[in-house]
Amino acid sequence: MPSAASSDPRVHDSAFLRAARSEPVPHTPVWFMRQAGRSLPEYRALREGVAMLESCMRPDLVVEITLQPVRRYGVDAAIFFSDIVLPLKAVGVDLDIKPGVGPVVSRPVETLADVAAIPDLTPEHVPFITEAVQTLVRELGGTPLIGFAGAPFTVASYLVEGGPSKEHARTKAMMFGAPDVWEALMSKIAGISAAYLAVQVEAGASAVQLFDSWAGATSPDDYRRYVMPWSTEVLTAAGGLGVPRIHFGVGTGELLGLMGDAGADVVGVDWRVPLADGVRRAGGRAVQGNLDPSLVFAPTEVMLARATEVVEAGRAAPGHIFNLGHGVLPSTDPDQLARLTDHVHSLHPDSP
Repeated sequence: MPSAASSDPRVHDSAFLRAARSEPVPHTPVWFMRQAGRSLPEYRALREGVAMLESCMRPDLVVEITLQPVRRYGVDAAIFFSDIVLPLKAVGVDLDIKPGVGPVVSRPVETLADVAAIPDLTPEHVPFITEAVQTLVRELGGTPLIGFAGAPFTVASYLVEGGPSKEHARTKAMMFGAPDVWEALMSKIAGISAAYLAVQVEAGASAVQLFDSWAGATSPDDYRRYVMPWSTEVLTAAGGLGVPRIHFGVGTGELLGLMGDAGADVVGVDWRVPLADGVRRAGGRAVQGNLDPSLVFAPTEVMLARATEVVEAGRAAPGHIFNLGHGVLPSTDPDQLARLTDHVHSLHPDSP
């Protein structure tokens, strides 16, 4: 299927998309996971009195929140403001995002019947997404928009656990002990995630990121058997849309090669892995990352020196997109991210 991404020629030739395609860049492109959100005072003012999922379903708020960090920092890409559980909410799963907790599912998935009760996603479930993306693409001009979805393992974990989990014990109990339910659930979510990405790209998103936040809870063998087939399904479908695919997880140092093999054009590396090692593990693919998010709280000169080291390590990859090794922390000083963006932009990609 051909891409319906932004037709603005500046987007195609942007540093972000060039790096994602492993092409030469004028400067190392920068964006930050969770750049749109709670660290920005303008975001907190806009969200006051508005529930998280409601804000994700109002195109006016989605557009403004997505644009805020682009205006403030001059980053090389916008990330669509949403949440990985939003597609489930859109198809009718009874869940909410509770402040300080995260997504909470009222009735966790346990049986094949529970899986069968979850509808497949169609564009008709998310017209507000199409509207928001189309508006954003017009507003962003030459700046690419990244669409995103949650990977099947991470979304499945929320559905099975009923909310966030550190141990993922119920998830693994199903994975190992009820493989028929597990495979049905993973297949269901893979279809929903692929459809959600398609809606965003067809409305104009120029790249996609598949977040597998909790995949680091699995061993390489278990990832290969119980997780990778369905991530591959989503990424393969996204590949047919003609846009670059980024794949990111937390604590996934041992999985980076497999996550690339699942169908990524760009492998996201968290801060626990030295980027030089991440480049090797990514298997000849472009990489994204990976400054420790806590370094923005260090003295500015320390943060910038470490950022320089990340950029220098990234030169060994065919493409490098600078990012934090996870999301922006809520108490981050936005001025530090502005300094960080300017600094990375000032470093020529071909010279120390």
